Amino acid sequence: MSQSQIVRAALVQARWTGDQSSMIDLHEQYARAAAADGAQIIGFQEVFNSPYFCQVQEPEHYRWAEPVPDGPTVQRMRSLARELGMVIVVPVYEVEQSGVYYNTAAVIDADGSYLGKYRKHHIPQVKGFWEKYYFKPGNLGWPVFDTAVGKVGVYICYDRHFPEGWRALGLAGAQIVYNPSATSRGLSAYLWQLEQPAAAVANEYFIAAINRVGTEEYGDNDFYGTSYFVDPRGQLVGEAASDKAEELLVRDLDLGLIEQVRQQWAFYRDRRPEAYGPLAQA
Repeated sequence: MSQSQIVRAALVQARWTGDQSSMIDLHEQYARAAAADGAQIIGFQEVFNSPYFCQVQEPEHYRWAEPVPDGPTVQRMRSLARELGMVIVVPVYEVEQSGVYYNTAAVIDADGSYLGKYRKHHIPQVKGFWEKYYFKPGNLGWPVFDTAVGKVGVYICYDRHFPEGWRALGLAGAQIVYNPSATSRGLSAYLWQLEQPAAAVANEYFIAAINRVGTEEYGDNDFYGTSYFVDPRGQLVGEAASDKAEELLVRDLDLGLIEQVRQQWAFYRDRRPEAYGPLAQA
């Protein structure tokens, strides 16, 4: 039997406040509340410090982008992580150079050090989610970051529909994967209940599924929240968050369960990578 290895983890689902400064302030307050409750790691929603501007295609929204890690938001969160002794997953709109932008999440360790970033691979282009107008596809692979609480990976929103990245994170040793999202009501609400629990089972790790909440000023998408943590057996850790209100979730994740589940369900042992080559061919 695997030994218990408890990590107290947090996530935030929030409404857009109307301006960037107050949105960042709000998330700092949530991070402080989580730390006061003993949380050792916290993650925010997709492009957390801006509205979900991809509901429209307008060049004015390039203004939300900033460098990673040298931009003001990530630098502020580095200071906060250092102060609180907490790992922070920080999803922002990244500008790499003029005209080159990514949907990115920075991972900051509990001592404030910048560990690296994940760039969203799969970019949708459908009504209300005009993301190809704003983002290039990610080009940094699926990194797993060795943090103070364990090995942490990131997948972002639309990525969750694609099993390959989930598996790549598992093969790289991920124990907790944060999936910051901006997902609105409709068919995706049904998929939201299925996909992350299924990915947690298939890859045998914990997933933090984070969604925005509320209706924002740049469109009529109603983001339904319902954020949750799910364990390697596909079971929710505590209840999911509200579908209408802001909420901070803090949950205890027993990372020892990962080894236990992998011994019971030997999916990694029984993989047949030598047979999968054609699946990756166009």
